[in-house]
Amino acid sequence: MKIFALKAQLQVALFVVWLSGSAVLAQAPATGAPTSINTAFVKLFAPVGAFTAKVEAQVFDESGRETVRMPLDFALLDGKVRIEINVAQIQAKSVPPSAVAKLKQAGMDRVISVFRPDKKANYYIYPAIQSYVTKPFGQTEAEAAERSLDLAKSAVGKETIEGHPCVKNKAIVTSDQWPVLHATTWNATDLKDFPLQIEIKENRSTARMRFTQVRFVKPAAAEFDPPANYSLMK
Repeated sequence: MKIFALKAQLQVALFVVWLSGSAVLAQAPATGAPTSINTAFVKLFAPVGAFTAKVEAQVFDESGRETVRMPLDFALLDGKVRIEINVAQIQAKSVPPSAVAKLKQAGMDRVISVFRPDKKANYYIYPAIQSYVTKPFGQTEAEAAERSLDLAKSAVGKETIEGHPCVKNKAIVTSDQWPVLHATTWNATDLKDFPLQIEIKENRSTARMRFTQVRFVKPAAAEFDPPANYSLMK
């Protein structure tokens, strides 16, 4: 009975993380992954090889009304991405309080989602219960991780974000000359052209990520793997 209950909470946890993640980070055709981080999205950070940052992620409907808001801890290392989410901090009607309460009770309200294109898999790590889940890429995602992507930017203006002078760009990521991701980025001229803000339109919604406390340091490689003493949940 206890095992059954834990598996039920796991399904809730994965659903909440997927729901919040997919609402905030639009998936590009043929490059999406279960975390909604994908190879095309990571390309927006080229040529930055590694960094850590805080992120405020938001989603707005077609009238400009905010429908989702959540803070994230974000780290990138050589194409690998680590996002830490506290489900209790997600503000969204699509994440009911009852779901958050269940996750807290099960020790699954803090989730570390890791995107590993080199291993063709995503990890969902739950520190409170020292467990993790491995989600292999589907065939489409696995093939996308092998593709060569190109990033093209065209300036459309200049703005200041969090005190940093930025060039506002229309960014297009292409694969074999076909566009797979369209975005608007605000690249800070005093931070190695880093995209301090990213907006992606998906259907009638707009997802926005704003980065703060950006540090151009290499996070430890071990942070992108489940700890050796954690148990694999099946």
